Amino acid sequence: MSHKITDARTIKEVTISPATRFFTETVEVGRLSALSFFEAGASLYKNERFYWQNSEKTLTLVGIGHAYTLSNDKIANRFMDISEKWKQLCSALIKEEKDVDPILFGGFSFDEENRGNSEWDEYPSAYFVVPSFQMKIEDGKTLISINMITDNKEAAEDFDRLREERDYLIHLAQVEEFDFADSNAILSTNERNKEQYIDAVENVTKSIRNGKADKVVIARALELQFEHEIIDVSVLHSISNEQQESYHFGLQKGDSLFFGATPERLIQIQDGKAYSACVAGSIRRGKTAVEDRELGEELLGDRKNREEHQYVVGMISSIFENYCNEVRIPKTPKLMKIRDIQHLYTPVEGMLGQEVDIFTFVEALHPTPALGGVPTDVALTIIGKEEGMDRGYYAAPIGWTDAAGNGEFAVAIRSSLIKGDRAYLYAGGGIVADSNPEQEYDETWVKFRPVLRALGGKLNG
Repeated sequence: MSHKITDARTIKEVTISPATRFFTETVEVGRLSALSFFEAGASLYKNERFYWQNSEKTLTLVGIGHAYTLSNDKIANRFMDISEKWKQLCSALIKEEKDVDPILFGGFSFDEENRGNSEWDEYPSAYFVVPSFQMKIEDGKTLISINMITDNKEAAEDFDRLREERDYLIHLAQVEEFDFADSNAILSTNERNKEQYIDAVENVTKSIRNGKADKVVIARALELQFEHEIIDVSVLHSISNEQQESYHFGLQKGDSLFFGATPERLIQIQDGKAYSACVAGSIRRGKTAVEDRELGEELLGDRKNREEHQYVVGMISSIFENYCNEVRIPKTPKLMKIRDIQHLYTPVEGMLGQEVDIFTFVEALHPTPALGGVPTDVALTIIGKEEGMDRGYYAAPIGWTDAAGNGEFAVAIRSSLIKGDRAYLYAGGGIVADSNPEQEYDETWVKFRPVLRALGGKLNG
């Protein structure tokens, strides 16, 4: 196909006017690989795609093209700004009962203030997209929707062109034999500011012992250079196969892709119910089933990790008590076992008790003590002083919501930003009074492993 839609897809970040109309149309197709559809989208919209799969593997989303983008660099009200703009767009929605609700997908930066001069320079405080072409795989059905947002009164021709593109993308995804494998050697590995990280852990431990905070999460980064440009769909394919128990996500912005496999749900809203997960405290997997069980029992009985976990439980449960009725929280954590690591895990759920949306929860929950610390404000100040890096979208909320108010956000850990032939990986851990810098450093390597493996790298030792 030689043409691309222009009139229908360039209405981005314009004022939502009374004349704005939001059209959507859904068709059901036979079985279709989500990654094949994602890769087919590169033929027309190379840098305008996203990918999402929940941890239960019951929902997969792919977005191609940008019908609309919502973003901001606000210091205050960045969450509600996106919420309000999305509600305005949805008020203009025209759909039939058979049509799937349109989806808004994106994320927020960890810190509302961009630190600048980093690999995250082009990422705003908040960045969300409504895809022109939306795939949703759920309940055994594969549904493809067209979304078009326009002020043009004569939009029928534009929509017909989008139908042509939809049919082209579906056909390409069905018949093209895409090769997701990629052999790409790592030329260099740079442990960014390793000495500063060790010093930061030591300094933060002293501050905690002196009563300035209870817990602070300190992270660090790796920078990898590869032999040739990293292929987006290859890393998504690899990490989806490697980390079966996790959320999988990929968000393109310009010529970069932020991707990962996170075990941690921040918030899910489904049919008036809210769900979250407390994930904090970790230990490695054992080399045998016996060792694995012993390590799990050690984690469940470890005072430091149970204390770290309880900070998260306390914070999330208090927010649910504010916004929900019938809150349910188990009294003791259980183990979440994923390929490279075991975590302490406590699920939380409740019935929505008032007029709140998913962005209300995202704002209230971010950052959880698992990624920031306790008390939150003090921990964030210490992180800004000691960590010495721009986290970007690492450890921040990423996910989706739809026009009906349902949605899900995860915490973007076990993640990487890839740009051309370079990849930036991020990992951290909770520092408390008895933390040991070398042990914390070793734990970050365990947390780097899933993404490093997806990129084709290996750990020595």
